[in-house]
Amino acid sequence: MITRFLRLYANRFVSRWLVLLIDLALVTFSFQMAVVVRHNFELSKVDLQLVFDQSLLVLGFYLVAFLVFRSFSGVVRHTSVEDAFKLVKASSAAAIFLTIINLASYKYVGAKSNVFFVPISVVIIHFVFSSFLLISSRFIFKTIYHTLFDRGRTKVNVLIYGAGASGMLVKNTFSQDKSTYFHVVGFIDDNPTKQNKVIQGVRVHSVALFESDFIERKDVDEVILSIHNISNIRKREIIDLCLLHNIKVKSVPPIEKWINGELTSRQIKAVKIEDLLQRDVIQLDKDNVRNEVYEKVVMVTGAAGSIGSEIARQLLHYRPAQLILVDQGETPMYELEQELRKVHAALLSSVRLVIADIRNERRMRQIFKKYRPNYVFHAAAYKHVPLMEENAYEAVMVNIFGTQNIADLSMEFGVQKFVMVSTDKAVNPTNVMGATKRIAEIYTQSLNNTMVNTTRFVTTRFGNVLGSNGSVIPLFKKQIEAGGPITVTHPDITRYFMTIPEACQLVLEAGVIGEGGEIFIFDMGESVRILDIAKKMVKLSGLQLGKDIQISFTGLRPGEKLYEELLASTENTQPTHHEKIMIAKVRVYDYDQVSQQLVNLKQVLSLGDENRIVSKIKELVPEFVSNNSRFEELDKVRFNPDLEAGPKETLGH
Repeated sequence: MITRFLRLYANRFVSRWLVLLIDLALVTFSFQMAVVVRHNFELSKVDLQLVFDQSLLVLGFYLVAFLVFRSFSGVVRHTSVEDAFKLVKASSAAAIFLTIINLASYKYVGAKSNVFFVPISVVIIHFVFSSFLLISSRFIFKTIYHTLFDRGRTKVNVLIYGAGASGMLVKNTFSQDKSTYFHVVGFIDDNPTKQNKVIQGVRVHSVALFESDFIERKDVDEVILSIHNISNIRKREIIDLCLLHNIKVKSVPPIEKWINGELTSRQIKAVKIEDLLQRDVIQLDKDNVRNEVYEKVVMVTGAAGSIGSEIARQLLHYRPAQLILVDQGETPMYELEQELRKVHAALLSSVRLVIADIRNERRMRQIFKKYRPNYVFHAAAYKHVPLMEENAYEAVMVNIFGTQNIADLSMEFGVQKFVMVSTDKAVNPTNVMGATKRIAEIYTQSLNNTMVNTTRFVTTRFGNVLGSNGSVIPLFKKQIEAGGPITVTHPDITRYFMTIPEACQLVLEAGVIGEGGEIFIFDMGESVRILDIAKKMVKLSGLQLGKDIQISFTGLRPGEKLYEELLASTENTQPTHHEKIMIAKVRVYDYDQVSQQLVNLKQVLSLGDENRIVSKIKELVPEFVSNNSRFEELDKVRFNPDLEAGPKETLGH
């Protein structure tokens, strides 16, 4: 019946005035007990009338103290140490005033039997009794409430990683959840000084508990990561331990993302696969970028894409005079505008959003003439490997001739620096997309060597970025939400991964330090098996592989590699001022030769025959050998001396 009553009124708070009345009743009772104790329980020595009168006096002082310190205003079922501290402060204040009244009455009245003379021994005993009763009554009610009410809630046994202030806050937040009973069975902390201690009734453990039977014995359901000053490497180790034991892992968001500065259990979200792939934050000298682009006109092509939009966001922080964002996609440009209007409203006056196609030389010339950019970050490109394998014409038009347009106009209009965003797929390409990006690299490098050029051309090359449009992780998320199967092309396929902000930071930094002609490559860390990512995403979703969801192997897609590379075999690197940025040492290309080859390619392009187009690309990039593609037949002809029709010009490596 009591449980039913509590559930019925669970969302209603006990009136603060009722709490005040109960507190006053406890004060009165504890005063009378203090008098009895002071007289060694000999009731015959107690003056009942005097005790009654003094009870009213004590009650008056405590009433004033409670009102001043608002000790009765907290929610009893959520009583905390702070509430207990308020009660102690109120009781202390009342006891001090009683002592003052005691001394004053003895001095001026003299008789010890007057109502204002409350013996100091009684005051002290009463202070101890009342404080104990006031505080314990609240915690007893809180315990009874949760013991009865928790029976009707789903029980989840959790471990909290981090026994600091954040961990305490998470524990207290769980106690306020109305739908789920989060039973904190322990804390985990790497700090040896905290281990084996008890905080708020919960023991602090080391990660060694994963090696014991603790997890099974306590039937742990979830681990909550409540510590933020932790390296990504350590975070991955903890998450991997949890996944090994089939425990769900959740994470507390950064303080700045708390709603109105307060944490709720709904904000504690499941760990994402990105958390497992992230590396420690790269520290860059942001003054380098600021000194270069501050009060300059900066253009970003492909500005509505994953990389281009992040470059735009980061550039805004450096206060360029104007930021020209160019993209042909109307809808993503609109979405970018809405985001900037919301997040960077104060800086929006310096932003110009331009809908334009980089292949359109006349339109792009108008834009260059109007804005006269000092810097160009060229991120516009077609990047999806299978699609470009089926649409080689468009890949050539955008990735090669679109880049040629922007590069030529940059030189014509005196752009200080042109920074091209390239890809690891340009290294020993096995697909049309990678080969076209390699030709774009070669062309921009050759421009840097012309006599009349004042523009410095820089190339940046990196692998896959987490969460980019069309990447594998968003695809896996959709497949898991749909109940599977998860499609993996090959069990051994691996990829390098980098976060979008990290990649764009490095693009900006490399663009600033580049002197012209370099291909900057980034330290992508270790490559990751795509199959391992799929398995971990299943576990992070709380599902069981083979039972709740399946993984299906579909075979390599047209043009797809098993392993990506950042350097061709004939290339090596030299270091820069930053350990994560290196310069690829590659051959120097002659502009006239490269330019003539592109003229020849454009002539072939006009015929619209994709086999001839791809054959010409293979002549320009001899290391381009198609893989799992309809264009593999062209390589058979190319590498068979009996089928070759004489020597061909190439651009070489």
